[in-house]
Amino acid sequence: MFEQERANLKTTLGSLVLTIEHMGSTAVPGLAAKPIVDLLVGVRNLAGVRSRCIEPLQALGYTYIPEYESWLPDELFFRKGVPGPWTHHVHVMEPANPRWDAFLSFRDYLRAHPDAASAYGDLKKSLAVAFKDDIAGYRNAKHEFIVAAMTKARAEG
Repeated sequence: MFEQERANLKTTLGSLVLTIEHMGSTAVPGLAAKPIVDLLVGVRNLAGVRSRCIEPLQALGYTYIPEYESWLPDELFFRKGVPGPWTHHVHVMEPANPRWDAFLSFRDYLRAHPDAASAYGDLKKSLAVAFKDDIAGYRNAKHEFIVAAMTKARAEG
């Protein structure tokens, strides 16, 4: 699903795109994941492409979520699919954004450490039960694991 969507995004956004990365749980083989493909779209200058990204992505079936920018002003966020069973999330940002490296470092750490990926998958499953109707609680409860993994990833260089 990632490769097809990457091709769709590249065709639709053309020269606006520097690179497109697969991130999130579906980017880690064997990791428990919701069936949502998370894509990270790198652009040269977010301010310069902001208005030129929204309409083309909407034509691909994405919904632009402007309120996301109120707490992450250097990023555009889009969802694809119907509410609830979203199929894709797209984060558009400059690769110089610290979140770019954080997303990819966490992904790469889990790919390189199957034991950590397994532990993270187990944690996600238990939290999905404990926070069944509380997505914010679910995300917050994963934070400690993510911070610890990121610390280990940085230590490995």
